[in-house]
This record gives sequence, C-alpha cells and structure tokens, in this order.
Amino acid sequence: MSVMYKSTRNSNEKMNASEAILKGLSDDGGLYVPDNIPELDVDLNELAKMDYRQVAFEVMSRMLTDFTPEELMHCIDSAYDKKFDTPLIAPLVKKAGANYLELFHGSTIAFKDMALSILPYLLVTSAKKNNVTNEIVILTATSGDTGKAALAGFADVPGTKIIVFYPKNGVSPIQEKQMVTQKGANTSVVGIIGNFDDAQTGVKNMFNDKTLAADMNGKGYQFSSANSINIGRLVPQMVYYVYAYTRLVANGDIKAGDKINVVVPTGNFGNILAAYYAKEMGLPIAKFICASNENKVLYDFFETGVYDKNREFILTTSPSMDILISSNLERLIYRIAGDDSDKNTELMKALGSNGKYEITPDMKAKLSEFYGNYASEEETAATIKRVYESDGYIMDTHTAVAATVYEKYKTATKDETPTVIASTASPYKFTRSVMEAIDPAYAKQSDFELVDELNKLSGVKIPQAIEDIRSAKVLHDTVCDKSEMESVVRNILGL
Repeated sequence: MSVMYKSTRNSNEKMNASEAILKGLSDDGGLYVPDNIPELDVDLNELAKMDYRQVAFEVMSRMLTDFTPEELMHCIDSAYDKKFDTPLIAPLVKKAGANYLELFHGSTIAFKDMALSILPYLLVTSAKKNNVTNEIVILTATSGDTGKAALAGFADVPGTKIIVFYPKNGVSPIQEKQMVTQKGANTSVVGIIGNFDDAQTGVKNMFNDKTLAADMNGKGYQFSSANSINIGRLVPQMVYYVYAYTRLVANGDIKAGDKINVVVPTGNFGNILAAYYAKEMGLPIAKFICASNENKVLYDFFETGVYDKNREFILTTSPSMDILISSNLERLIYRIAGDDSDKNTELMKALGSNGKYEITPDMKAKLSEFYGNYASEEETAATIKRVYESDGYIMDTHTAVAATVYEKYKTATKDETPTVIASTASPYKFTRSVMEAIDPAYAKQSDFELVDELNKLSGVKIPQAIEDIRSAKVLHDTVCDKSEMESVVRNILGL
C-alpha cells in the first residue's frame, strides 16, 4: 500500500515521499505527514534476528513507498557504515535500572547522526527521481547538534550547498568548534545574535518567501531542509525505537508483544514523535515520557493543554533542548485534531500572532499516552553524579534530563514497565557541564583537559569527532543579527 504525504495545513495537497523530502516544508507553512501509517507486518521475533540496516529497511520501505528496494538499500548502506564506531550502530546499554539507547556513535557524536547520515542520500535520490536540475540548498537552524550532523552529512555532496544558522551564545564550546571548523567547499556556518527560536523562525520565513524562491530559481537553486521538519529526518528516527525494542526481545528482557515505555529528552519534538509514529506502526509502546529542561513549555502543555511560548528563554547545560517553539508538535496536534488541517491552521496562526494556543478537551484526552515532566539544572547535575557513582556510567546533560524525569515518573506512578531512555549525545560533547556535575573542582581546567579527564574516569575512548577539533582551524566566522539572515543567504548564493 502506498503512503502519500500531505500538509498539516492543507489535507488536499498530496505528494509522494520523494517530493515531500525534496520540499522539506509545504508552501502553506505546514509540515508533511503520512496520509496513513502502515502496519509493520514483520514478526517482532524475526526483526530481533536482524541487524540495524535490515531493521531500517523493513521500517523505511513501508513509509517511503516510492523508493525502489534498490534505491532504499543504497541509501541505508551508504549511511550506516564505518561512520559509526560500532557495528551495532545504536547499542542498548543496561545501567541504573533502565536501558539506555546510545544514539551517539556516529561521526558527530549526537543522535542527529542517526537521521542526518541518511538524509543526503535520500535527498539526492529524490532529486534524481523527480528530474530536479537545480542545486539543492539545505537551509537549517540548529540548537547545536543538527548543524554539525547536517554539515558532516552534506559536505561536498554533489548538487548541494548547506547553510547552517546557530545561536552564537547558545551552544556548548565543543558544539561551536565542531561547526566552525567544518570543511567542505559547499558549507557555510553563521552565528546569529539571537536564540534558537529566532534562527528557526528566520529559516521558516525564508522557506515561505516567494520572492526569494524566484530569485534562487533564476540562479539555479532551490531550498530544502535538514531540520526535523523534513519528513526525511523523521522516518529514519522511527527505526531506532523498533531496533531497541527488538534488542530487548533478543536479549530475553521482554517477550515479543510486551509493552515498553520510552523516555525522550525533548526540544523540537521530532525524536519523541518518531517513537509515536513507530507505535502507530504497531510497536508495543505504553507511555511516551517527554522530558524537558527548565524551558518546560512542553511539560506545561501536557499538564494544561495550553501551549504558551510567552516566557523567559533560559540558557541551560542541555542547550539542544533550549527551545520554546517545538516545531514537530504541529504534527501531533494535526493528528489529535482528527487530521483536521483547518483546526490545526487556526491553532498555528494563534501561536504565530499571540505566542500561544489552547487545544480542546477532546484533543487533550487523546494525549493520555504522554507523560511530561522536567528537570532543573541542579537535578540534572545530581543525576549525572549519582549514576556515575552507582554504575560508573557517565551520561551527557540531555540524557540526564531524561533519566531525572524517568525517576520522577516512577515515583509518581510506581510503573515498572521495561523502559528505554533515548541517550541523545556523547558526554564528550558537553564535557564541561558533565565533569563539573561530577566534581565542581573540574571548573579550573580547560575544555580539552576535561576531555582527557573524562577519558580517564569513563574508560570510554575519546571519539574521533573530538580529536579532530583539538587543533582544527576556524573556517567559518560570520556572525549576523537575526534580522540579517536573508541578506546573508543572498550573499552566500550570489543573488
């Protein structure tokens, strides 16, 4: 059965997967969603015998139905190769009473690699399938991790350029160094004076700018996105939840058909939405535990049914979650509105004009599978220290937010369902915050001294991604005000 994609703001417009991947964002500002989510009609015990690439094919072939098996396998094999430092791709590690799904074994040591390793291949294949002759310009906003993962994925890919905007003072030192040292003749990195929401809004505005699109087309360019607004990012993320479940089956921790919970540290809502889509496909998930940091807009939403971004923006030690506009939530809103694009459009307009919206009681009732909570900065640091002392396992700040919220969930519900926690970044990516959580005395040391200390404490090899930036030269030093983003893009493209 074929799956078509439609906009959350216009259910009448339908296109196939390759067209939706190419466009990234619909012309009406909506996000592409599947018109149906097919059943994963492979026995879970059979999936438990497969490796990551094989599971990826089973999941993605059902969602991306206009790709031939050969095209899809080429994309999968090209993505999940030696770029990952383990043949397992996403190992499941049992520590401190939970199963940590380590999603950071790719080339930029964050979970974004799981999807951004394959997106360039999906995009280039989509362009060929649709006879696109324009050069594809990947335009992306990042809160830290998407940027580097996208840059690494698209660097020197023929027929593409990539422009990444990030909040100049809103990412970790290592995240910034990873981006500004990126090689590749087709890469551009720009810091903005503003926060991630400003960067994301600026990018969305450029996508919706018809004059800019016409000027680009005249020069042989067209935009696409590497953000999780692109359905080509979301579908590959569904894979690792299916894979994690089948590892629990393979390890004898659960029987096929038993339910699990998933805990996801959440900013833009794409990662947890992928788990929700996996459940829609038939994966037995009981609860989606949505973990926020002190920017707890999602926690407040699940509590009250009101989404309200009108609040102080807080810079935390888990910067990839420092987000007040969770773009992918729109896909869930559309779903619980009964696939009503008019209702969804009305709510998104309210968000744009008033910074808030309220869902109906009927819609809120459909969110019963979700549990939201948040972790303070102090709680996050305490969790890092506690799990290190109890299990010798060192986690990054985002994973610690998830682990903290999981403990709150268990205390509140006494639920002992086997649980998978999405571990979204290597502790080496947030070395200073992690080491200072373990012992404040580490504050005196430099970032790279702390890398070596973390190596001693954890016994985990220093990732190549960190070694590569120790002495790398800064290649990108452009900084602009949030109001100047379009003129910077025009300048880069010579418009």
